[in-house]
Amino acid sequence: MPKSKMLSERIADDILSMITIDKRFFPGDKLPNENELSEELNISRTTLREAIRILVTNDVLEIRRGKGTFVTHHTNIAQNLGFEEFNSVKVNAKDLYEMRLIFEPEAAYYATERATENELKRILLYGRQVEQKIINGEDRTEEEQAFHKSIAKATHNEFMNKLMPIIYQAIHKGVTLSKKNEQAVKDTLYDHRMIMEFLEQRNALGAKTAMKLHILHAMKELDI
Repeated sequence: MPKSKMLSERIADDILSMITIDKRFFPGDKLPNENELSEELNISRTTLREAIRILVTNDVLEIRRGKGTFVTHHTNIAQNLGFEEFNSVKVNAKDLYEMRLIFEPEAAYYATERATENELKRILLYGRQVEQKIINGEDRTEEEQAFHKSIAKATHNEFMNKLMPIIYQAIHKGVTLSKKNEQAVKDTLYDHRMIMEFLEQRNALGAKTAMKLHILHAMKELDI
């Protein structure tokens, strides 16, 4: 990732991921106390305070004197700002997957190069959860969305994150369609493993190619 990014900014990103990707904290929830959170993140309390200050400035967190630090009720709105209209537009699966083909291979490339160790762990965690859901024959929509959102966030490109509502629609449609296509499900399992292997190896070109193949396989098997 860019060397210019300070530790406190990286920690702010990690806390934001706990809220927007892991869904560990929701609007109105109180964060763990300073000692617990700094120990969990393996940082000093000074660094944690600076990270929290960044999130307070961006209206993600608020400090209530004598009570603690809370997630604001503006967080979910802020992360999709400017793209709400896509949630109400009916777009067909072909157009959505073409958008994924344009967007996600490059996202995988930059995420491989720029992801912090914590971000890489988060991507791999959700990738394994997707695998387990497939093996168990369970709905994987939420985990699949978290996997791809983790990759987008690890690019450290804010506009890529803003495009996630579109990707969410495509993933939801793809999971729904693939339930009736055994080969599509098998391809997803294999392709995800390949993507994760390249990410773990920090092979950006390999991750880009694997993501492109993943989306092309899905389009072929789902006939879109």
